[in-house]
Amino acid sequence: MKETIYRSVVKGISWRVFATIDTILLSWLITGRFDDAIKIGLGEVFTKTLLYFLHERIWNRIKQGNSSMASRGKSFLKGVSWRVFGTLDTFMIAFFFTGTPFAASQIAAFEVVTKLVLYYFHERLWEQIKWGKLDHTPHETTVEECINCQ
Repeated sequence: MKETIYRSVVKGISWRVFATIDTILLSWLITGRFDDAIKIGLGEVFTKTLLYFLHERIWNRIKQGNSSMASRGKSFLKGVSWRVFGTLDTFMIAFFFTGTPFAASQIAAFEVVTKLVLYYFHERLWEQIKWGKLDHTPHETTVEECINCQ
């Protein structure tokens, strides 16, 4: 199954909402500063929305993952690959706003765990949503379908 661009956009927005809330909460807990937490969270909205869209389009080209077990494995691998890019982005943005490499490292490190879990469940939820999926597999036309299509 392939996904439409519209599905990737909506999926990216839904992920960004969950992920931004998580980033803000983690940043606030680590820095103790709500203003820095908001800056970090909102700063990521722009960079990570673009990064996520590109990540989705790349993974959309990978054919494996149509069976239930393969789909779970693909969701996991997508989560890991996204987390690598996401963690680097989080570190850079947190460092920019806090000016503290230690705080930026803590935020990025904790996010590895929280985001992997959240991303996996986000993927599993979206697997259940049929909207925006394109099925390009050929299927046999039954006699009834031929009669009804005339």
